Amino acid sequence: MSARRIGLVGCGDVSVVHFEAIRDIEGLELVGVADTDPEALARATEATGVPGFASTQELIDAVEPDAVHVTTPHDEHIDPTLTALAAGVHVLQEKPLAHTLEEGQRLVDAVKNAGPDAPKVGICFQNRYNLASERLHELLASGELGAVRGAWASVVWTRSADYYHAKPWRGTWANSGGGLLINQAIHTLDLVQWLLGGVERTDGHVATRKYGDVIEVEDTAELLLHHPGGVTTSFYATLTAPQHRPVEIELDCENAYVTLRGGTDGGLTIRWSDGRVDTIGERSVTSGGRSYWGVSHELLIRDFYARLDEPEPFWIGPQEAMASLEILKEAYRLSGVGQQA
Repeated sequence: MSARRIGLVGCGDVSVVHFEAIRDIEGLELVGVADTDPEALARATEATGVPGFASTQELIDAVEPDAVHVTTPHDEHIDPTLTALAAGVHVLQEKPLAHTLEEGQRLVDAVKNAGPDAPKVGICFQNRYNLASERLHELLASGELGAVRGAWASVVWTRSADYYHAKPWRGTWANSGGGLLINQAIHTLDLVQWLLGGVERTDGHVATRKYGDVIEVEDTAELLLHHPGGVTTSFYATLTAPQHRPVEIELDCENAYVTLRGGTDGGLTIRWSDGRVDTIGERSVTSGGRSYWGVSHELLIRDFYARLDEPEPFWIGPQEAMASLEILKEAYRLSGVGQQA
């Protein structure tokens, strides 16, 4: 069986984990890259040895890929994906779904209207593939933990002014669509809503506590997420800490208190009400990507390609990815910021 031909659009920071996965997964062959930035494109073509193109359409016309990975800045997610879909090409796109709800809905509608034989679209929420996340989801579904009484989640990280100066789009509403919530904490928002059955209402506030002279968007957020059945999650996130702390999700359940910690030293700790303690460690990072991106990008990418021949859509598609985008955009609305986004 011939290898699937893969293109990549957007040769910035996160593309490194996609290049590694395409290289390491048997049956995939990188055949072309595209980027609107000539310097980024030149670096990528030199590193990969494949031809480079200035647009998604040029890449598709020239090398006829079976699938493309879209790893562009937030405001450039949807157009390359729609271009690929129109050409009958599968797409694996980085989070967030889009920088605005309107743009995200364009893709949701396009997929919905394309019919059952349309190309597949996957969105990279790779932390759902972490061992701790998978096991916790299984325990909740089985009922072993009993009823959830409440939850806590936190993303306490650090960023510098140089982080935003290096890529100015990260700090603007027009290009990023937000700050901390849409760029860093969105993975934890996604996990919380996936584990607890969605979010019916969002309360809370976002603010710029430290980087107001550098960015337009928020660097801190505190939210109360209301889940079905009256369960709530207290959610706190900030980029103002002196160092990264592990991402944490804690569940107070009828039969146990459960703590999920991110990072290579993290995992799942289950303190049962009868005194037993179970622990599940996490996989180690083998990628050249940043450790806080998690350990499961390659697992998601492998699964996406393993499911391409199945009739069902990929399980983390545009409609699924709208959930986290809607949560954070509601927080912006409540805070009176980012209305243009």
